This record gives sequence, structure tokens and C-alpha cells, in this order.
Amino acid sequence: MKRIAIITSGGDAPGMNAAIRSIVLSCHDQKIQCIGFYHGYNGLLNDEYRYLSADLVAPIIQHGGTILKSARCQEMHQDEGLKQVANTLTKHKVDALIVIGGDGSFRGMMALQTYWSGNLIGIPATIDNDLACTDTTIGFASAVNTATQAIDKIRDTANAFERVFIVEVMGRHSGHIAFNVGLATGAESILSFENCNINSLDQVKTDLVAKIQSQKQTNQNGFVIVLAENLWPNGPLGLKKDLQDADKIESAVCVLGYIQRGGSPSPEDRILATELGIEAVRAAQESTGVMIGKVAGQVTRHCIIRATEQNKPVDQALRSAYHQISIGS
Repeated sequence: MKRIAIITSGGDAPGMNAAIRSIVLSCHDQKIQCIGFYHGYNGLLNDEYRYLSADLVAPIIQHGGTILKSARCQEMHQDEGLKQVANTLTKHKVDALIVIGGDGSFRGMMALQTYWSGNLIGIPATIDNDLACTDTTIGFASAVNTATQAIDKIRDTANAFERVFIVEVMGRHSGHIAFNVGLATGAESILSFENCNINSLDQVKTDLVAKIQSQKQTNQNGFVIVLAENLWPNGPLGLKKDLQDADKIESAVCVLGYIQRGGSPSPEDRILATELGIEAVRAAQESTGVMIGKVAGQVTRHCIIRATEQNKPVDQALRSAYHQISIGS
């Protein structure tokens, strides 16, 4: 093993830089050259790269975003794009490619196996925490912390005005952020894929209205609804209108959006990224088509296909905890 390449692909996540740092320092320790390609797979298509030294990455562990930049790449869905990426890797005599990203990035990596014979290793980095074979993904803890701090501030205004607030959190089609943040902030209601039947949203709305009205009669505090993105028709504004139409309930909307993907990574994400980066370099010298994860405190290797195709539901314990302490449930 003489040369390892790195890309960060798809949505950025706090801790990506910590993973880059870990990989480069591990390579430096083992006398392996490390090359980084910019803008995800686009950098491989366009041959846009730089050599990564220990001095360059030593001070980046606390920085959000990614020094290699990131992007999505439609060309990876086409044979010509895959062939071009393979040609670039071959041109630079790369022995292994480490992809730091999420589900879409890993699917691109699997497709690349058809045209390139080098080793391919995935490191899960996405705030959505929607990849199987790892308890948490890099960036998830930081996103939960950021959203929790934001909703704590919103709570002050909600209580001051005795107002209903609808706060949308990210997660794509997963409720991991919604449930963790909802419990951490004591939200009166969590609306997510795991506890809302999308075919019975009228009943969900009826129950929510009853819950809001019940609280109004018992205390004078605000009512915070944590809403998973992509759940409610027309999003939080659609829910706001539905509450108004159903029982003239006034509400305010706050979409946290990309704030959840930025900022300095939490200590948990820095440590996780460091551990996974070290193991990725080891795996790159021994195998291909695997994702590095951490399960029950142990760093693991799993088939990348299993990691992307196996469902990862929100922990039943979290769902049960919310049901038991939810006001008016």
C-alpha cells in the first residue's frame, strides 16, 4: 500500500475534518502517501486534488465543514462518469479510496467497483444518522447539540408569549434527529416518521389539537412541536395552516435548516471520526467494499451493501420514553 485517496461527498457533517486528519496522520505514521480530491467525486472527474501532509491537517480537528469541500455528482449515475473516476484513480496510482459521506456517496462507491480494482472503504458521515451498521454517524451528535441549543432559545419566547412553535429539524426521511432533539428539549410533541402514519395525518392533527387545548387549560407555557422534515404535506407551513383551520390555533414556524450541519464538531464527533479514520486506513490495506462503524463501543467493519440497504429505525427505547413522558399522551 503506497497511496490512499480521500474524498468527502454529499452533505457536509461536523467531524469530516477530524476524519480527514485521522486518516492523514495514520497514513503518515505508516509511510503511506495521502492525496485528497476536492468536491467529492467531482474532483475525481476533473482531476482536482492536492497532497495531504501531517502539518496541513494537524490543526483542523475543531473545524466544521471539510477542507476538501463537498458536492453531489450526477455523473456517478452514468457509466462514462464512473469510468472517468476510475481512470483518474489509476492515473495517480491510488491503491485505496476512502469515501467520507452518507448513503448516496456509498452507492457511488459501490458502482465504482465495476470499473476500478482498488480497495474502497466508507466512513459514515451524515447528520441524519440513517446508515445501518453503526450506532451513530459522524456529525449526528453535533447536529443534535446545535438543534437542542436553538430550541432551548425558542422555548423562552414560546413561554413568554404562551405560543405554539413548530420547529422543523433535518433528517431527510429519518427521525433520529427529531426524537433525540425532542426528548432533549422536552418538546410537547414530536412528529416523525416513526410515530406518525402518513396515511392517517388527519387523526394525528386531531390528537395534536386536543393536546394543545388541554395544555392551555392547565398551564400558561408555550407548546413546542418538533417536526421531522419531509413528513407533513407542505412542511411546517402546511401544519401551521392545518392547526389554524382546525381550531384557530395560532402558531409560529422556525425551520432550523442548514444551521444543523455547521459549527465546530462536538467532542463525541471528534473522537468518533478519529477512531473511524484510524480503522479505515487499516481496512484499506486488507479489504474492500466495507464501511467502518462503531457498535456497542467497538469499532467494526461491515459490508457496504448491508450498511446502505438495511433499515435503521429510531431506537424503540427513545420512542417509548417519549410516549411515557409526553404531556397529554
